[in-house]
Amino acid sequence: MAVRPYWKGYLKLSLVTCPVAMSPATSESEKVRFHTLSRKSGNRVVSHYVDSVTGKEVGEEDEVKGYEKGEDHYVMLEDEELEAVALESTRTIDIDVFVARDSIEWVWLETPYYLTPNDKVGEEAFAVIRDAMEADKVVGVSRLVMGRRERAVLLEPRGKGIVVWTLRYGDEVREESSYFADMKGETSDASLMPLIQQVIKGQLKPWSPDMVADPVQASLLDIIAAKKNALKKKPAKGKSKGKATDEPVKDNVIDIMSALRKSLESKRPS
Repeated sequence: MAVRPYWKGYLKLSLVTCPVAMSPATSESEKVRFHTLSRKSGNRVVSHYVDSVTGKEVGEEDEVKGYEKGEDHYVMLEDEELEAVALESTRTIDIDVFVARDSIEWVWLETPYYLTPNDKVGEEAFAVIRDAMEADKVVGVSRLVMGRRERAVLLEPRGKGIVVWTLRYGDEVREESSYFADMKGETSDASLMPLIQQVIKGQLKPWSPDMVADPVQASLLDIIAAKKNALKKKPAKGKSKGKATDEPVKDNVIDIMSALRKSLESKRPS
């Protein structure tokens, strides 16, 4: 079933323009969500904003954005001031620069969206932009206002469409050198490589979404179904906590070669 577009506007490259629609590539609508209820009445609990000092409820008309400039000191910003910051990228994705596809690392990518042509007339212009990027192995970088905030976005050709990735800002990405600098960087033992490669090959499988299924989600659905059917399950008796079966390694030293060989032998058919 087609998802309702999250955003509609235009894709522009130089003098080529076409109407497009953008839809989320991921969804959390299937997640189990809970409401907070009153245990006594069973009614939903509603939250309200209150003044942190007076304790009085604050009406919606009195709510305003504030930037903290010091302890308990704020600069207030009105909605009109925030809207004035928004640029013309509200309804147009104007690609003004291209970069090699493999030059942007995964850490910069944030949220994916699917971009498609929004009418038959614009399909040809959309296809020309998409196929040209695919042929040159490049991605486009542009800007777009989303949620009243301008975001940098990356456009990547994907099959018949284009994937739009929102990009993290520069101050949001931490340098890997800050974490890896203290590592010794020792080269691995060449004699271990064939063994570990055999282990990897034995565990190699085609990708499947089932590999990232949420076990907690499934358990919650089972509990909810049981509640709906008014089934009262008694807790299992005599069920003890699992104990570790592996003996601790002496002196905390691991014989990697021995462990790899045992792993391979356990997978061989009898």
